[in-house]
Amino acid sequence: MTTYGSTGAAVPQTEDIFYRSHDDLVLYVRKYGSDDAPARPLLCLAGLTRNGRDFHDLAVALSTHPTHPRAVYCLDYRGRGRSEWDKDWRNYSALIELQDIEAFLTLRGLSDVAVLGTSRGGIITMLLAITRPAAIGCAILNDIGPVIETAGLARIMGYTGKIPVPADWDEALRVVRDINKRQFTALDSAGWRSWTRQLFNEDAEGRPAPSYDPNIGKALSEIDISKPVPTMWEHFESLRSVPVMVIRGEHSDLLSAATVQEMQARHPRLTPVLIPNEGHAPLLKDRFSERLIADFLIDADSTWHAVPRPPLPEPQEIFSV
Repeated sequence: MTTYGSTGAAVPQTEDIFYRSHDDLVLYVRKYGSDDAPARPLLCLAGLTRNGRDFHDLAVALSTHPTHPRAVYCLDYRGRGRSEWDKDWRNYSALIELQDIEAFLTLRGLSDVAVLGTSRGGIITMLLAITRPAAIGCAILNDIGPVIETAGLARIMGYTGKIPVPADWDEALRVVRDINKRQFTALDSAGWRSWTRQLFNEDAEGRPAPSYDPNIGKALSEIDISKPVPTMWEHFESLRSVPVMVIRGEHSDLLSAATVQEMQARHPRLTPVLIPNEGHAPLLKDRFSERLIADFLIDADSTWHAVPRPPLPEPQEIFSV
C-alpha cells in the first residue's frame, strides 16, 4: 500500500536487502514498493563506479505510480555503495557482476522482469539476455549500446580510481562539477549538490567517503584502448524478442547517434530517446525522463503475467533489515 507524507507526496515502502555472493561477499540491494504491486518488477543496474542511489528518485516515482505501481530493486555491485569490497580486483568484471545479479534473481524468485541498465549496467543487461533470456521481459539501456566509443571510455579511464577523497562536501562538489560540466550543461546548483551526494558515501563525521573501491580503476586499466573495443551486436540482438528503450544523452561520448540508428535497424521494437543538455550518462532524475520510462514500462506490462514466487531462502543466504 502507498502511504502519503505530510506534504501529500507519496512515500514508498522500502526494504534493505543483503545477500551473499557465490564467493561469500555481502551485497546490498534497496527495494522500493511491494512484492504484491500489480506491475512488472524493475531491476536497476548502475554504471561502472556508481550504485543504486542513482535510481532513488526514479524508484520512488515508479513504485508509487498512481495506477501502475511496481517493485523496484536497485542493486549495488560488489565494491560499490553498501556492498562489500572484493579483495581481488580481478573480480571487478562484468561477468562476475552478472553472476551476482543472477544469484539475486534466483534467491528472490524473479523472472520476466524489466531491467534498466546505465552504462556498465546496460552491458550486464545484454549479457543477461544471452545467459538467462527468460529473466528479461523488457529492457532500458541508458547511454549504452553494442558499440562503445573509445573517446568516452578513455575519459572514464582517466579518472576512475584516481581521484583523492575530498576533504569536505564543498570540495566534493567542485570535483564533480569539474569532471562533468562539459557533459551536463544545464544542471543547476541543486542538481550538482544532489548528484555529488549520490557519488560519495558519508563517513561517521559527516564527510565524503569513497563510494567505490578504487581498485575498480585497476580492473578497467586492463582494457587496451589502442585497439577497437569488441562490439556486442550479438548480445543486443538477443533482446529482439522484448521491447527495448535506448536513452542517449545529447552530449554523450560513449554512445553515438550512429550506433542508436543501427540499433533501430536491427531491433523492430526499439524506442530511442534523446535527453537534451546531458551527456554520459543521463541522470534520469527529471520529470520528462520519469514519464517516458513510466509510459514505456506500462506499455510493456501488457506482456507480463504475475506468477507465484517460491518461498524466500534461509536467512544465511538472504536477509533484510
